[in-house]
Amino acid sequence: MKGCAEQTIPIDDAEIAAARALRAEFARFWSTEQGEPRAVYDRFIAATPVARDVSVQSTDSGVWVRPHTVSEDVLLFVHGGGYGLGSPSAYAGLVSHLATQAGVPAFVVDYPLAPEAQLPAALHVAVDALRGLCGEYRRVVVAGDSAGGGLTLATLAEAHRQSLDVVAAAVFSPWTDLSLSGASVREHAVADPLLDPAYLRASAAAYLGSAPPEDPRASPLFDAVGELPPLLIQVGSDEILLDDSRRFARAVAEAGGTVRLEIWQGMHHVFQLNVEQLASARRALAGAAEFLSSHLE
Repeated sequence: MKGCAEQTIPIDDAEIAAARALRAEFARFWSTEQGEPRAVYDRFIAATPVARDVSVQSTDSGVWVRPHTVSEDVLLFVHGGGYGLGSPSAYAGLVSHLATQAGVPAFVVDYPLAPEAQLPAALHVAVDALRGLCGEYRRVVVAGDSAGGGLTLATLAEAHRQSLDVVAAAVFSPWTDLSLSGASVREHAVADPLLDPAYLRASAAAYLGSAPPEDPRASPLFDAVGELPPLLIQVGSDEILLDDSRRFARAVAEAGGTVRLEIWQGMHHVFQLNVEQLASARRALAGAAEFLSSHLE
């Protein structure tokens, strides 16, 4: 059924203390950790442990995360980091949990980062990776987080134009509007424990180069199409990018597409990383894996 199904997922009372403790740990990490910014970011992301019975293999174009299961299908994952941070190897932990529960191997694409590379370099690399997987595997699903979620959605729009077949997609806290026009950017600027508008503005400028922030190749909100594959969006209620998810989901539905939007109460940006600390993270990843695998059956 086409349209937007929006659901708020309540936080368990027992998890409130764990969520508060985790925010205190975020504050400690980002105020005390030292080093080159990309290395610091990778340490933060790589704290998510790799799931059991998973192999991780690096290649020149990305990282393969393979559960010990046999499948003719595949997951393409596009990592976040504001387009200027992040690496495929750092995301092996997060991706391993999604791939294991979906029962498919996953390829985390290594796209060029800003400011060394600017729009549309990362998009071209992501589309090329998708094209290669579509030619090799029976069915392809796609996922991404944060800026990688936005890049996932831009990749899907380009895949439609090139007739590349993707059966489903899931994105976590996607950055869909580099102009930062969503009301939550201001309303949640104090409460968000991980993102702030100044960081996002600097990241957008580095990635965009001479392109305007409304360029749909960078901000898929401004050209949301109904021809996307079935889409799941998960976002935390407390993050400044909440409206990026809300507005994109509604725009896709208005264009005739199918999207499920889950707003997780009390959760922060890409909370799915915290599988060790939060039951909400484990439930969200299990739900995302079930969504993707249901379209592979």
